[in-house]
Parts: sequence; C-alpha cells; structure tokens
Amino acid sequence: MLEIENVTKVYPGRQGMFGASPPVTALSGVSLAIAAGESFGLVGESGSGKTTLTRCILRLEAPTSGHIRFDGEDFARLTPVALRAMRARIQIVFQDPFASLNPRMSVHDIVTEPMVIHRATLGLGARQRSARAAELLDLVGLGPQHLHRHPHEFSGGQRQRICIARALACQPAMVLLDEPTSALDVSVQAQVLNLLADLQARLGLTYLFISHDLGVIRYVCDRTALIWRGQIVEEGTTERVFDAPASDYARMLIAAMPEVRFD
Repeated sequence: MLEIENVTKVYPGRQGMFGASPPVTALSGVSLAIAAGESFGLVGESGSGKTTLTRCILRLEAPTSGHIRFDGEDFARLTPVALRAMRARIQIVFQDPFASLNPRMSVHDIVTEPMVIHRATLGLGARQRSARAAELLDLVGLGPQHLHRHPHEFSGGQRQRICIARALACQPAMVLLDEPTSALDVSVQAQVLNLLADLQARLGLTYLFISHDLGVIRYVCDRTALIWRGQIVEEGTTERVFDAPASDYARMLIAAMPEVRFD
C-alpha cells in the first residue's frame, strides 16, 4: 500500500552572522514497504528522523530525493487536486490530544471539519456529516451526547478518542499514529491501544505506528523498523526484531526496555 523508496531529506544550512551553517541530512536513503491491513512500527529516539519521514509521507515536506507511493501513485506527480483527494485516504493521530484539538470548536465541528474539507471527494451534506459524526463517536466509545461539548470537558483518553474519530471521518485506508499514547497514563494507554486494534479489525485499516516506546510497538505491530540518524538500521517481523535483533542499536534499545504489560 505504501512504498517509500530511497528517500533522502536534506535541509539547507541557515545563514547566520558568522556565515552559513552546514546542511542537515534528516533522512538518508530510507526504504520501507507497508502492506494493506498491517500494523507497521517505526521506532527511533528523538531526532532520529521519525517526524521528518511522517511529514514527507503526508507531503508536508518534499523529499530531496527518492519516491513515496501510495497504492502505486507517486505523490510527487500528483496535481494539487489529486493530492488533496489522496490526503483524504491517509490521516494522522497526533501525540498530544490536548494540543491537537481546537478549544473553541465543539466536538461536532472538530469531527465534521475533515468532511467539509474533503466534501468534493466524500459528497456529504450537512445532515449526513452530522449523522456520520455521531456514528464515529459511537465507534470510538463515546456517544452523541458528547457532540456539542468542547475539548476542555474531556479527559486525556477521551480527547484522544475524539482525535481518532476525526482521523476516521474521511474513511481513510491508512492512519499514521504519531506517539498516540505517550501523553496518556498506562491504564488509558491500554484502552486506546485496544480501541485501535478493534478499529483495525472492523474497518480493515493500515497503521504506521511511530513511537520511541518499544513496549507499545511490540504489543500492536506486525512488523517493525528501527531508524537511527535518518537511516533504517533494522527491519523485520516484530517477533524477530525483539527476539533475535541483528543490529547493536536494536540490542541496546531492547536491553533498556522496561517490562510493561497492556493486557
């Protein structure tokens, strides 16, 4: 479904008082392939290139070189109209549910906003959008009584459920999960992870799960890749990466991993 082929991203140096700083290579020859219906984990420490790769996948950044294809279509060759339609099929859930919801908007407006943006693709009228918003809240474990409340009235776990409902509003085929549980306590993490697993089974979603938390990745992902200094240093089934790591970096991360249970 998603093919990332030899992607490199170089940021030019900044001009300062004493001359230009050297360019920064955030990604170097990254190649990954994610199949439809699987959960793929991308693990790396801060500054490893996870966020840059995510931005390139969403086409918020253009790679310096390489190709990113979704269902065989190269993002670089899409017209603005085609790119907008493609973005409806790839959505994201951000790390911090407190920062990713507009406090002035009701839950109804938050969840229906993507349907308004992509109305040319979805073709939903106002009543249909409202009905779908109610369905989505039910799908994530909330109810229609929450539609006209505001984000400050919810807990962290409930806010993340709202974020997930918003991500599902355009009926995407793929969801990028950018540290979706790291701002939550462990008990709420388990609830959100179980919800994500249930939604994947019911809707046939494909996940790219981005995290620095190996315990979460081991719990939810079919395959895993480790990224370090902008390069993929290990990739394979999650079971193989954890039980028989081939790289020193993987062995170091796994040795430092605390024992956390989500069941």
